[in-house]
Amino acid sequence: MKRYAPSGKFFTDVISKHPLRAMIQTIDGQIDGLVHLHPDHRLSDEINQENPFLAVTDARIIRADGTLTAPFIAVNKEHIIWVIPADDAEAMDHE
Repeated sequence: MKRYAPSGKFFTDVISKHPLRAMIQTIDGQIDGLVHLHPDHRLSDEINQENPFLAVTDARIIRADGTLTAPFIAVNKEHIIWVIPADDAEAMDHE
């Protein structure tokens, strides 16, 4: 059932997502940030969604010409080379 505000705006149910820190390798550099997963989804499930962009928050973008930060970035999936959960990347560093 849709709920409407007096202004005509309608409201939908909120979908809870949980954040996962991930490292994303793109054509131009790396992004370290939070990818927000739907309930019962894995990182690969989010990547395989039809939306051509992957939303990343609390992002640190590392490129050859420097590093910058952004509270939000939409990454075009066609530019992604690989993605790994940050916990897995840190575990690999310690092996």
